[in-house]
Amino acid sequence: MIGSSVVLRTRSWIVLCLGMLTVGSPAALAADCPGHPDALGTSRTLVVDPREHPLIGTMQYRETLPLKDHEVVLTFDDGPIPKYSNQVLKILADECIKATFFIVGNQAKANPEGVRKLVAAGHTVGTHSMDHPLTFDRMPIEKAEAEINGGIEWTSAAMTDPSQLAPFFRIPGLMRAEGVENHLISRGIQVWSADFPADDWRHVSSDRVYQLAIQRLEAKGKGILLLHDIQARTVAALPKIIRDLKARGYRIVHVVPATAERPATPTTQVEWLLHPPSETTPIARWPRVPHFVFAQTRMLPAPAAADLNARGEHQPLLPLRTKGQMDIASTLPVPSRALFTIPEGSVEVLLSTTLSRRAATRLAMAAETPRAGKDRAANGKAVKPHHPRTAHTAPAAPKHAAQAKTTTPRPTRVATSVKKRA
Repeated sequence: MIGSSVVLRTRSWIVLCLGMLTVGSPAALAADCPGHPDALGTSRTLVVDPREHPLIGTMQYRETLPLKDHEVVLTFDDGPIPKYSNQVLKILADECIKATFFIVGNQAKANPEGVRKLVAAGHTVGTHSMDHPLTFDRMPIEKAEAEINGGIEWTSAAMTDPSQLAPFFRIPGLMRAEGVENHLISRGIQVWSADFPADDWRHVSSDRVYQLAIQRLEAKGKGILLLHDIQARTVAALPKIIRDLKARGYRIVHVVPATAERPATPTTQVEWLLHPPSETTPIARWPRVPHFVFAQTRMLPAPAAADLNARGEHQPLLPLRTKGQMDIASTLPVPSRALFTIPEGSVEVLLSTTLSRRAATRLAMAAETPRAGKDRAANGKAVKPHHPRTAHTAPAAPKHAAQAKTTTPRPTRVATSVKKRA
């Protein structure tokens, strides 16, 4: 029995190890990249339906791609430009990495061979407008539509097979606008933002591009990385980025659109959130409190005696006026909004904060002092103030009239100090 259990355990361990090798392990990925045994490779292909999830990328939208922890999607904008785009293609090919490229129509028109190289290498090709204007957030929808159509027309014309063009679009500069998004969604085109950029379009060093890419990826744990294949700093930073992705255990995911022959990868709705809520993850926002509106009425039903918990034997205890109104009023006017408004700086507002309670009490006492003086004047005689004494308190000496006058509380001065403290 002991020998049998050892054999079973050994076989189970072998099967487990073989299973790990076939599910995206580095050894399995390297085997798919001939001549490059240390290549990062592409761990899996994710098939998405643009109509089911039309807006992705948490830099601007609620949803992103349904990636697992430590999975990355590489995206490149603004190409192709042969001088730099060809170098990016070579770096990706040496690592057997598949990425997504968003092509500018004018670049495809000037360099159609660069578009065909992307398709031949197996990358996904989307579009990025015709002229890359940074005014999509304020241009008329007719002009935006012309920009979108121009990019699609020239990119597909550069391809040997136009059906290879993915219905993916990234708005130039991420200058999103609701009208543009609705137009793209109506055409079944998926709008791509990103989860984090590397700022490689700015005048920064290649080391800074590398640092930002890794730091922001580590902060989120997965997501869509935004890069540009037309920058020398990106060409210099990309090998270091890939090296660190490999060292930190990240995996590359290739994204393609769903077709009739290629159905979408099965996912759940919650997987399209960057960090799905769980029992251990607190909700970031409280539910919004609804605004209650009384529909088509200006009167509310008046409370009955039963609503007041007043039984028949206790009704004689109610005021006569209340008992009379119980038989007359069947409805009450809806309370106005002003009824629930508390004036700013009032005693009620001050008492709502712990630090201002003492000041609010002094303000109330100051308001009562003039009233007490009026009462004394009306009665014709002064009221001797009562000063409580303790065992260790000596009786206060009488003060001169001038001193007494200066110690009178000043409501205006107290209100100013209260306002400063609040």
